Amino acid sequence: MRVVTALSVVVLASAGIGHAVLSGLDADIARVDAFKDMKNRPRAGDGMNVLLVGTDGRDRIGEEERRRYRLGGAPCHCTDTIMIVHISEDRERASVVSLPRDSYAETPGHTDVTTGEHHEGHPLKLNAAYAEGGPQLTIRTVENMTHVKIDHYLEVDFTSFMKTVDVLGGVRVCTVEHLKDSHTGLDLRPGTHKLMGGQALQYVRARHLDGASDLSRMKRQQRFLAALIDRATSSGLLLNPLRFREVTQAVLGSVRADKGFGTDELLALGRAMRNFSPSSSEFTTVPIGQMGYAVKGVGSTLKWDPAKSERIFDALREDEPLAAHKPRPKGPAPVLVPVDPAQIRVQVENGTHTAGLGKRVDDGLAAAGFRTTRAPRNAADRAVGRTVVTFDPRWDRSAKSLGAALPGSELRPVAGQGPTLKVIAGADFREVVKVKPANPSQESDTVVRGDEVVCGETAGKQ
Repeated sequence: MRVVTALSVVVLASAGIGHAVLSGLDADIARVDAFKDMKNRPRAGDGMNVLLVGTDGRDRIGEEERRRYRLGGAPCHCTDTIMIVHISEDRERASVVSLPRDSYAETPGHTDVTTGEHHEGHPLKLNAAYAEGGPQLTIRTVENMTHVKIDHYLEVDFTSFMKTVDVLGGVRVCTVEHLKDSHTGLDLRPGTHKLMGGQALQYVRARHLDGASDLSRMKRQQRFLAALIDRATSSGLLLNPLRFREVTQAVLGSVRADKGFGTDELLALGRAMRNFSPSSSEFTTVPIGQMGYAVKGVGSTLKWDPAKSERIFDALREDEPLAAHKPRPKGPAPVLVPVDPAQIRVQVENGTHTAGLGKRVDDGLAAAGFRTTRAPRNAADRAVGRTVVTFDPRWDRSAKSLGAALPGSELRPVAGQGPTLKVIAGADFREVVKVKPANPSQESDTVVRGDEVVCGETAGKQ
């Protein structure tokens, strides 16, 4: 998540108050010789590529906080989060590609940082490269896998992540589902929440909320990063020199970076990135070709899809967007819902004597993406005042999604109704509102823009 530190700093730098505020803070950054003696590296492209890693370091966290946020146990000294952050040559776009920690990887030959022994290249999970060879082996392994040259290295641990969120005054996230994870202690009801450091750490660490495990966790991390950028760039916090120095001192004092990534580089970026915002960022996860790829001595890994992955990394090398940006639609932002409308089958009935009302509701729901029967019919009761959605209790999440598209409707469970939901249009019907799934796709390679995943005015409402 430390890319937000860089983006926060460059935003302030672009406001023209950078050097005086940042003076002396460069010395607070812990340095690592991440690129020492590296040879046979990929060719450099346009733009700048930063390898952002989050480790599970927790040595500076007190016992009380460890208990509260479930940070017990010994750290594995491995990378908990791995992202390539590409800043475009024109400084108008940030592309973030998450690399799953359990990705199948093959290291180049290297010296083990713990034992001093030389190892030939061998297979492992990507997050284990850090334990064997530190930042250098992590960078070399990522470069070998992606053929993208890494220009800078940033590393953050649990402590610095929590401190960053706290000093920014918290970050707002929204959810349409109850997020409860016994391993991290995360417990968020549907709605919008302001998370401080410890709770934010639970949010980005949780891996036991659904079957997608690490992939859904990476999507949450991307959402949180977009929300943090939004907080940093929209609150005016970074335009207060004294407040900004407090933020950067807290953050830069607990992050490790390569020797070449300092104040001057941040200021140079800042002078160019004058209008950076969540809409300037895009996020994706490297496409997965095979889940549960078993490797002897390593275990179950994720194997990348070679063709789809190459397209992603080609875009980074050529300084191109990860996906074509379509214009943002006009009008109110869609309501986020737990189930994709394309997965919900709906039968519409006209519960009034108004001719054509059933067809109007059916057409509206179909245009919103629901799988209507396209054959509306008259209801047995033609004196319905309030629109009703009937549903089998087993499909209650689908009912919430459909109800969100019909403001003011009543959700009425009917045992044994089956997977098709029914809408009985009442005299109160006015319109179908736009909805979109909170998680657009379970495919790992979905590309989203930052302003598409931050909380809108209607986000989190049912």
